[in-house]
Amino acid sequence: MTGLNISEGFTCPAPIQAYDRIVSGHGSGGKMTADLIEKTFRKYLESDGLAQGNDAANLPISRQAKRIAVTTDSHIVSPLFFPGGDIGALSVCGTVNDLLTSGAVPQWLTAGFILEEGFPLSDLEKILASMRERSEEAGIRIVAGDTKVVEHGKGDGIFINTSGVGWIVDDFQPGGEKAQTGDTIILSGTIGDHGMAVLCARGEMGFESDIRSDVAPLNEIVNSLRRAAPHTHVLRDPTRGGLSTTLNEIAVQSHVSVEIDETAVPIRPEVRSICDLLGFDPLYVANEGKLVIFVPEVEAQDALTAIRASRYGENAAVIGRVIHGDRSPVTLRTAFGTGRILESLPGEMLPRIC
Repeated sequence: MTGLNISEGFTCPAPIQAYDRIVSGHGSGGKMTADLIEKTFRKYLESDGLAQGNDAANLPISRQAKRIAVTTDSHIVSPLFFPGGDIGALSVCGTVNDLLTSGAVPQWLTAGFILEEGFPLSDLEKILASMRERSEEAGIRIVAGDTKVVEHGKGDGIFINTSGVGWIVDDFQPGGEKAQTGDTIILSGTIGDHGMAVLCARGEMGFESDIRSDVAPLNEIVNSLRRAAPHTHVLRDPTRGGLSTTLNEIAVQSHVSVEIDETAVPIRPEVRSICDLLGFDPLYVANEGKLVIFVPEVEAQDALTAIRASRYGENAAVIGRVIHGDRSPVTLRTAFGTGRILESLPGEMLPRIC
């Protein structure tokens, strides 16, 4: 019997080494995955934890840490790039701010990426560069990560999940359940910027705007509060659901009643104009770089001065107070002197916003 030479009539194509878009092989766990990690992710994200190259990062614990704070978040914003930020900045800042509001000092971040086939590598690099920039600003290190690829049409370009770890090193431990009667309520800046920036970036409204998202890590504001108002009771970032929903959550947790002065809430004129045009209430629009702060009245002025002197806090204002210790609705005192009950957002005002 004559042997069969299976190589006859066949050629072995040279392997393609360069891609400008994500393909299924990038999620295979093999050489293409390793190349993506080495040539793209490592170019922007580097730390001692990632350099270990193991399935889990081995990290040291500070002797100063009394407790450890842990948080996680997933990010599905549309569009991925918007004035003032992108999904990468959002994923870092959102997680950092969640740690800060618990009184933790942010230390480490993990990042999981769900990539869709066909996603441009150039866009991935922009997102990674943004994550690196914001991580450096926030003083947090990305120490572990994961990448998965889904078929074209089964995702939306890129989704990012981040988890954060921080050290609680002192008695500065605000919580949503700690608001007290007499507390002064401070808002660290204008509301509605992020939600309106993302909405306008979708190009569905038929007009242009120069509104920029407020996405930012708020370390400097919180560090200033540690010194100026060490007895701060509550810190919360009013993201999805906006200011009104956040205030309701705090009131329920702490079993208190809250009164807000409508004329004191800082809102940019362009944000207010677009909200009026589209029928949105800015009190319910998402934010990504603001804090709601409940402090004892005796520390309020020092807190306000410190926040205004901090990066991202120049437009801070006192907006209300805790009026008594009953579980009652949040009330808005209008410009006409009447009262209006503020409820939590009943549904989704703007989907895919963060």
